[in-house]
Amino acid sequence: MNLKISNPMTPKEAQALKRLLQVALSNTGQSRLIGNFLLAWWNADACGGFALNDLWGLDDALRVDVLTIMGFIARHQRYPDTLGLAEEFEQLIQQWRPTLLPPPTWQETTATDGNT
Repeated sequence: MNLKISNPMTPKEAQALKRLLQVALSNTGQSRLIGNFLLAWWNADACGGFALNDLWGLDDALRVDVLTIMGFIARHQRYPDTLGLAEEFEQLIQQWRPTLLPPPTWQETTATDGNT
């Protein structure tokens, strides 16, 4: 995680976000729920929202981390890409919302097929 220097996060908030990103980018039962939460923060219209009852499916530590980040979002009104996290959130899109990615170009498909 590469947070910008101008990041207004407290160390507690930064650690909570780091843990949430690690879980969301892994493959556990809670990963999808955390991914939904983080992607809703980035762009709920395109990526889908976060159902509050999804909190029921999280263990206590992750639930506290989600609530910590909700507090940060409410106080600072910042999107994750403004915190230097665009790359991490693009990885979340690849993992949890691949249909939102643009289709590969002809050149990309030819290069991956080994045809040039």
